[in-house]
Amino acid sequence: MLYMKKADDIYILGIESSCDETAAAVVANGRHILSDVISSQIEIHRIYGGVVPEIASRNHVEMIDQVTSRALDSAGVTMADIDAVAVTYGAGLVGALLVGVSYAKAVAQAMRLPLLAVNHIEGHICANYLTYPDLEPPYTCLLTSGGHTAIVDVEGYNRYEVICSTVDDAVGEAFDKVARVLGLPYPGGPQIDKIAQSGKPIFKFASVVTSNGNFSYSGLKTAVINLMHTAQQRGEELAAADVAASFTAAAIDGLVDRLREEVNRRHIRTVAVAGGVGANTYLRMRLKEFENQGIRVCLPALSLCGDNAAMIASRGYYMYLNGDRADLMLNACPTLKLRGEKPHH
Repeated sequence: MLYMKKADDIYILGIESSCDETAAAVVANGRHILSDVISSQIEIHRIYGGVVPEIASRNHVEMIDQVTSRALDSAGVTMADIDAVAVTYGAGLVGALLVGVSYAKAVAQAMRLPLLAVNHIEGHICANYLTYPDLEPPYTCLLTSGGHTAIVDVEGYNRYEVICSTVDDAVGEAFDKVARVLGLPYPGGPQIDKIAQSGKPIFKFASVVTSNGNFSYSGLKTAVINLMHTAQQRGEELAAADVAASFTAAAIDGLVDRLREEVNRRHIRTVAVAGGVGANTYLRMRLKEFENQGIRVCLPALSLCGDNAAMIASRGYYMYLNGDRADLMLNACPTLKLRGEKPHH
């Protein structure tokens, strides 16, 4: 069925290829998903226990045109209806990013459309607009992705201020590494979430909050590894569910406690979550506690917590309105930071 485009509607085609999902989506006015197509490579990479960059890149090349065609068909639109092309140019795997960037540049040039260079991390934050069409800045966002962990003040659609962030591993990265130690299949985060629900947090680990109010997950990951090795040397077998529950509690409680500090200190009225760990059952339960303080809690739909192109299109819409345009010299930036992030001292 064709979607009837109104005169003032802005349709953004989003392209996402930063890791192991090839994704394309069409979003109207930054808020309404007309289509969101994802080709996942999980089964391909599972046998390796993690993403193999070269294999990921090759699969993006094979799938990106098909996925984009499916996104347009599913939305009931043609390229003639699209107002701009938004693409993730960082952060991520350089080869994977280059596939999406090259494809988006080609489409934008062929169709004479504006090209929008989207920061993947900002895209995760914008997933909230797709679940909560009435949400507007300012609000505070807990960013919990595979490569980034931070508390971010969203001051405007194009203004971000990082309050605190991780000094080493990100929370999603820690989940994946601990899952490997527990012998769980890739991707590890959902697997830990699943078994943790039948376990008890009987092992106590140090807080992930540092003395200067940032986060550190390297020590927690090492503590879990040491716990497992010590038990192994003693000939003891630890219940994986209890280790998973204990790790989850330590990983998440620090995030929630630090967020509560900021909420109380600055009288924040709306908090949101973004990134893959935003799908974690325990985190979502803990964040709901803020509602008892009369604070609005925004939890994106589970399908929008992981990597997807709808969030990239949503972010692109606000860049489009702001006049942010990229040119055909656009390149991938695998180490891209969130705007407003300060270096750690």
